[in-house]
Amino acid sequence: MSLRLENKVAIITGAGRGLGKAFALRFAREGARLLLPDISLERSENTAREIRAAGGQAAAMPADISDEQATLAIAGKAKELYGRVDILLNNAAWSYGVEFKPWNELRVEDWDHMFDINVKGTWLCCKAIVPLMAEQSKGKIINIVSKTIKSAGSQGILHYICSKGAIYTMTQCLARTLGQQGINVNAIAPGLTATEANLIQPDNVLMFEQVIATQSIKRREEPDDLVGTAVYLASDDSDMVTGQCVFVDGGLVIY
Repeated sequence: MSLRLENKVAIITGAGRGLGKAFALRFAREGARLLLPDISLERSENTAREIRAAGGQAAAMPADISDEQATLAIAGKAKELYGRVDILLNNAAWSYGVEFKPWNELRVEDWDHMFDINVKGTWLCCKAIVPLMAEQSKGKIINIVSKTIKSAGSQGILHYICSKGAIYTMTQCLARTLGQQGINVNAIAPGLTATEANLIQPDNVLMFEQVIATQSIKRREEPDDLVGTAVYLASDDSDMVTGQCVFVDGGLVIY
């Protein structure tokens, strides 16, 4: 089998569980060498250990991406371990345990916490890692947004949807800015996916049934449904693709 990411160095944030873990396991199988920052060192190390047991290369580290010093530490660790960074997959976000509330019942601290992690955290990771990519005049940044930015069908999580909309716009702006340095910036918009964060929601069975009814592909989306798109955007096959958002949602959003 051709290893599409052979010898590439990838940073995947929030790889301790959910989509981040699925991305990490697949990138490792494709030959990437990985650094896996996560708010939980235990979860990050579990993922890294699984990769190493299968013969891959992966290192765990704790990191709160809303803290600039933490993101600079990520860059420093990648440089120390691997000497370069080819891929940054900004997966870490606040979604686990988010409580659904009417828009006008959200607390200011809920709004601020969401934007601190999802928006500021993504920006800080880019800010820390881009100089390493610029050194080699090539790099791939992949941001994770959400189908909700176009479907507007999820009530009760206005702060989450707005944060993902901001990352969508950030992706386009950074693509225009960084293209001259050989850095591609794209996004993936998952549909409602069977991650831990969604499976713990009350009435999640009904939630999935309602979403599946609006999809063109009539089945539940699983984390592994997203990894192929991420591999493509991280690989040399997408060298002429930037500023794009790929909706991987079973055909819910079509435009």
